Amino acid sequence: MPTMTTAESSYRSRAPWWFNLAGHLLEPWVRIRRDPAEPAALLQTDAPVCYAIERDGFSDALILDRACREAGLPSPMQPLPFTRRRRSVFALARRDGWLFGRNRKRSPNEPFGQLVRALEGFPDRDIQIVPVSIYVGRAPTRESGWFSVLFSENWVMVGRFRRMLALLLNGRDTVVHFSAPVSLRSVLNEEGEVRPERFARKMARVMRTHFRRIRAAVIGPDLSHRRTVVDAVLNAEPVRSAIASTATKENITYAKAWQRAHKMMMEIAADYSHPVVRSASFLLRNFWNKLYDGITMHHFDKARAAAPGYEVVYVPSHRSHADYLLLSYQLHDSGVVVPHIAAGVNLNLPVIGPILRRGGAFFLRRSFKGNALYSVVFNEYVAQLIDRGVPMEYFIEGGRSRTGRLLAPRAGMLVMTVRAFLRAPRRPVLFQPVYIGYEKLMEGKSYIGELSGKPKEKESLIGLLRGLGVLRQRYGHVALNFGEPIELTPLLEAASNQWRDTTTDPSTKPEWLSSVVDQLAEKIQININRAADVNPINLLALALLSTPKHAMAENDLLAQLELLKALLEALPYSDRMTLTPLAPDAIIAYGEQMGWITRVRHPLGDVLTVEGEPAVLLSYFRNNVLHLTAVAAWVACCFLNNRRMSRASVIRLGRIIYPFIQGELFLPWDTEGFAMQLQATIDFFVRRGLLEAVGEGRLLERGPGQDDAAYQLRVIARSLIQAFERYYIAIAALVKNGPHTITASELENVCTLTAQRLSLLSEPLAPEFFDKALFRGFIQKLRERRIVWTDANGKLDYDSALEDMVRDARVILAREMRHSILKITGGEERETLRPAPETEQAPATSEPAAESQPMTTSEELHERHVIAEHHEHAPVDHEKD
Repeated sequence: MPTMTTAESSYRSRAPWWFNLAGHLLEPWVRIRRDPAEPAALLQTDAPVCYAIERDGFSDALILDRACREAGLPSPMQPLPFTRRRRSVFALARRDGWLFGRNRKRSPNEPFGQLVRALEGFPDRDIQIVPVSIYVGRAPTRESGWFSVLFSENWVMVGRFRRMLALLLNGRDTVVHFSAPVSLRSVLNEEGEVRPERFARKMARVMRTHFRRIRAAVIGPDLSHRRTVVDAVLNAEPVRSAIASTATKENITYAKAWQRAHKMMMEIAADYSHPVVRSASFLLRNFWNKLYDGITMHHFDKARAAAPGYEVVYVPSHRSHADYLLLSYQLHDSGVVVPHIAAGVNLNLPVIGPILRRGGAFFLRRSFKGNALYSVVFNEYVAQLIDRGVPMEYFIEGGRSRTGRLLAPRAGMLVMTVRAFLRAPRRPVLFQPVYIGYEKLMEGKSYIGELSGKPKEKESLIGLLRGLGVLRQRYGHVALNFGEPIELTPLLEAASNQWRDTTTDPSTKPEWLSSVVDQLAEKIQININRAADVNPINLLALALLSTPKHAMAENDLLAQLELLKALLEALPYSDRMTLTPLAPDAIIAYGEQMGWITRVRHPLGDVLTVEGEPAVLLSYFRNNVLHLTAVAAWVACCFLNNRRMSRASVIRLGRIIYPFIQGELFLPWDTEGFAMQLQATIDFFVRRGLLEAVGEGRLLERGPGQDDAAYQLRVIARSLIQAFERYYIAIAALVKNGPHTITASELENVCTLTAQRLSLLSEPLAPEFFDKALFRGFIQKLRERRIVWTDANGKLDYDSALEDMVRDARVILAREMRHSILKITGGEERETLRPAPETEQAPATSEPAAESQPMTTSEELHERHVIAEHHEHAPVDHEKD
């Protein structure tokens, strides 16, 4: 044992010998981390110090004494000047004991009364009260055992035996938090003439609030007892009114209606348990290590720095059931409070449901329609969580994405959150978007089945047990990227200057509420996409799935991967996007290791391919990042069937098509911003030699079909071409049926059936063709832009702008694809429409025409019959219409 210094010896001599002996015995078991590291800087030099701790306990006194000694602070065990107190420390809460239970009848307010009386009549005296919070085992380490987790810090005031076990197991993770001192003289001067007893009660109440706030920030809010939340919800005025209304409407007693509301609350409410959360964290660490090769968080420090002072609502993308656990685990492992998670009631399974509930999950039904009482109860529960400062997490997509794209948001939870804040705007709300990126999904095969028309398999305990076989596989790396947070208050201020005057009546809906929620939902999705992580599997999917046979020569694949990385580095989508550091050859090696791609050996050079089910699954990961290359894909699409186009035409057509791409991929720019992105991308292609600028830069020209640059351009284009095929399907189906003959819902079904048949005939690996939501979104966008509208009978009508879109489609889609779609829909292409852009009349000048030019007959014959030596799978250029 090291020799004690003179100062330490003097310090220890102020406490009884038995206290010092206990400190010696405890010292090997406790390692203290002070917060702040140098608390002496907080203190005044001319006033005695009195420490206030949250709970009375012998071990807390020992820990405080040692922390003060190590920090060079006055001893809590010395007498307090001006008073009769033998110690310079007191506790706000006491626990009766069978051995050390003296002074049980003393009020926790009494120390404040003693201090106030000591200053009466002496205006030059002052005492500084330093609140000190002590936590034993706040965050067990990786080496911590099961019992260490169970005996970590929580909200319950534990007994002495449990506290002793916590010290033995978790004492090396002890945190002593020193808060800024409170000058008792300054507070008394502010209060003026006060009675000591009344002032003591007020000070005790303020100090208890302070300790609760610090404890909530360290280990999370006190929602351990579900009963308190349930009672608060059922006693709220809106819920009581709804219960009374239900009793009157259904002619039942109030007590019976109350029992129904109570049953609903017990179905909904979380039963948050700190020991369960810590135990689950301990178990999940090993689980993740067996399942994944690594979990990485990006921009988390920015998210943590933005959170203090806000009610934080995490809004991640939803692609797997693992999303719930991954985000909560990573937050807890990083020292952040685990949020309460909104989960579908279908997950409230036997055994699993209670565990999820104690981990912070609260359950909601898929629909509130026709159940006014349930709607009021659930809304009030969300309001209670926000009012208590509980962080929340929910998925605004409503369900897991089956295609890899972000789904159109469902605003139900957002509306509840906004209205709860309007009712009691005490703490500003901050929405934190999170992008979750995988390299392989456990649910991949089930997604394929659902997109092919199979019914969604209902969650059950038996189904869960049957699915445990997927745990034997490895699923690569996972990335959690934290996007730019969104504050609610600026959106409200932009919508209405009087939003703070909004009535607290939950049944009242301000006229501007819907627009605010819609803006918020879209901004969340945009910010999720802006935080995308581009992993090796995403890049392989972008390249390989854009070839006719999903195969590329190794040299071609290396060049395409290098081009994609160069594009994303030169024109980054946002400052929160992350890109794999692996080189192209390492990306290919990793894809082979993960089993996504297969190498076919050949004397003239190896070929990398993906076939069958893996190709369909891989489309999911292409769609995860499709928005990142959407601008480049549009530019490339303009040259799929055209050798030459003017820069102005590329930009003009881009402006027309952008609202539909934006609505589907949640792109962040307005129309002018998109045009600027197109200009920058064109310049990038020119620098890379994929396009050539001629005619003083007004014209753009690509090489012939067998050229390397043309091949790379074609691969980029094909990543987005299926979106334009879907648009053409919808337009062709509507025109074929004619105006005033079909409803929006009927058109959606016709489009889905047409796409499915087209997929079977010519696009066998296009799972998004089976997704009705994509057609629904396109039809809705047509209606928003008044290209299509509903007549008095609910049927769709349209104007000539729809014919313009058909004309523009001829620039992008090959003749064969257009004819295939028209054959299925029973329509016919109208050649009498206005001429396509590439054949518009050019001004009579000596310069080349501004629009794309038709190929000569010799060019057509050459490109149809040339043998592409380097690209045996690359299609030749289609002839121009």
